[in-house]
Amino acid sequence: MKLDKPVTGGPCWTELGTSDLEGAKRFYAELFGWRAETDPRQEAGGYSVAHLGDVAVAALSPLYQESQPVAWNVSFAVRDADESAGKVTAAGGTVLLGPMDVFDVGRFTVAIDPTGAVFQMWQARSFPGAGLFNAPGSLGWVELLTRAPERAVAFYTTVFGWSVNASEHYTQWGVDGADFGGMMTMDDKFPHEVPPHWLPYFAVADVDGAAATTTAAGGTVLMEPTSLGDVRRIGVLRDPQGAMFGVYAEP
Repeated sequence: MKLDKPVTGGPCWTELGTSDLEGAKRFYAELFGWRAETDPRQEAGGYSVAHLGDVAVAALSPLYQESQPVAWNVSFAVRDADESAGKVTAAGGTVLLGPMDVFDVGRFTVAIDPTGAVFQMWQARSFPGAGLFNAPGSLGWVELLTRAPERAVAFYTTVFGWSVNASEHYTQWGVDGADFGGMMTMDDKFPHEVPPHWLPYFAVADVDGAAATTTAAGGTVLMEPTSLGDVRRIGVLRDPQGAMFGVYAEP
């Protein structure tokens, strides 16, 4: 992505809800070299921040509700969580949780867009979000997979004011023209039971190596490593607990 730090309207954080927190820690430590630190406070519920060196890059957490799926979630930075929640509702989305304060670090909201994709919003206080983007082991792209792309464009441009760079094959999202993600239309190749969703892509040094590591560690390769011309090589993986995510490398 063209963003290298959290900015209003852009992705600022990604976190995994998992059925096996310790297993997820081991898997992502092997795959990305993450060091996870679990918040010791009881009210934190086992929330663990993953680091590369001393820099926070993502989070891993237990499932907090029975209905919560094993999945990666993407958070977008907002100036005012309450105002943004109102925009979500007015634009046809639904607020699922919050806005709520998270200790003294920020204010948090979970919402679902009109096409069925869940996303999160973060109003920073002491914690702005990830301290590293686009480097191996860190977030570098986010992609919306939806069955109603036109409705998605209308919703997200209204709520966040994103710029839209659309071509015949792919639509890219941006903040003032700085692209950070894209959108793919879910066609008949996607099973009906797979809901619309946001998919984080993490940068890696070697996509093929990441795929091999994932398989060896009990995960699955959903999309074999593929080259997009001479610009980027990508793959889509699933961890041993079932959460999907993408990886990419640039020459």
